[in-house]
Order: sequence, then structure tokens, then C-alpha cells
Amino acid sequence: MIPPSDRSARGRAARGRAAHAAGLDAEETAARLAMSRGLTVIERRYKTPHGEIDLIATAPGLVVFVEVKARRSADEAAHAITPRQWQRLQAAAMHFASVYHTPTNLADAGESSTGPDLRFDVVLVGRDGLARWIENARGFDEF
Repeated sequence: MIPPSDRSARGRAARGRAAHAAGLDAEETAARLAMSRGLTVIERRYKTPHGEIDLIATAPGLVVFVEVKARRSADEAAHAITPRQWQRLQAAAMHFASVYHTPTNLADAGESSTGPDLRFDVVLVGRDGLARWIENARGFDEF
């Protein structure tokens, strides 16, 4: 007989694997939505010392940092983004911008000397597979 503590650990591990797979599926959905909106996905699961950005997409003069949340419903997913998570996302986005999008590099690429516009979007994915894209979910000036 399997001890109860082993069963609960196995159950948590199985739920963790299922949540991870659901997250990957949601990120794939978000990447397809980004492309359908004319954005080019340049990074997935971008890791920084401050945290991870699920997707980074670009369009001329624009860099979009996308947080993807998958839950039972899109409404539940919306409530899963905490103020602390927004702070980590902003710090990670600023890290990305400082490393890859300096004004000098952008001027060479035809961007303005102040760099591209930066935007935070959110993609909320429910178990039903429906996804909701929210542009400008949070502005840099809100931090």
C-alpha cells in the first residue's frame, strides 16, 4: 500500500505537470494571436534576473511584452495577475529594453532616437480554449 503522503505528492506532481502543459498551450495560443495581429514574436519565455516574460513581440516602432494566463475561465485568469507579478514583469521588461533596445541600436534600425513604444498586453485563456487579448493592460507610467 502507498503511504498517504506519497499519494498526495504524486497528485501534486501530476497537477503541476498538467498546469505546465496548459501554460505552454496558452502561450502557443497567444503566439498565434500575436501573429494574427501583425506582430512578430521575437522571444518566448524570456528569462531575466527579475522574472520571466511569456512573450515578447514587435511591430515597427513597438515592443509588446505579453503576460499569458490560463485558468478555468478568462475572468479567473484575469484575477490571477497580482500587483507583485506586474512589478516583476515591468522589471523584466526594462531589463530586456536596456539590453536589446538601446537608442543607439534602434537609430541604426531606423527607429527614433528615443526607441520604440513599449506596451504591456495580457492574453487570458480559459479551459474552453477561448482567448481574450487585452492591449495596454498596464502602462509603464502606472508603476
